[in-house]
Amino acid sequence: MKLPKAVKRHCPYCKKHTEHTVTQSKKKGQGSVHTQSRSSKIRLRLRGSWRGHGNQGRFSRPPIGSRKMSGKKLTKKTDLRYTCKVCGKQHNQSKGKRAKKVELI
Repeated sequence: MKLPKAVKRHCPYCKKHTEHTVTQSKKKGQGSVHTQSRSSKIRLRLRGSWRGHGNQGRFSRPPIGSRKMSGKKLTKKTDLRYTCKVCGKQHNQSKGKRAKKVELI
């Protein structure tokens, strides 16, 4: 997927449409969350909110591969950051599109 390096977008800080520079950043996983942040997975696990009460006999078998969507995804969603050229503030895109390779032209 080829994208332009500069795009005209709405800046939420300037509250108007301005020129933005596009940069691609790496998607952060679960390991990048700080262990002592308010809703970190480790703290939730220690608090005991993840302990369930069985599965009501529903999920004892693996899903059928032919009917269900099973298997690993081949692509990752794009994580684009937009920097306003007027105020210099940076904001993220709302939704990412799946692409194997993203190229900024």
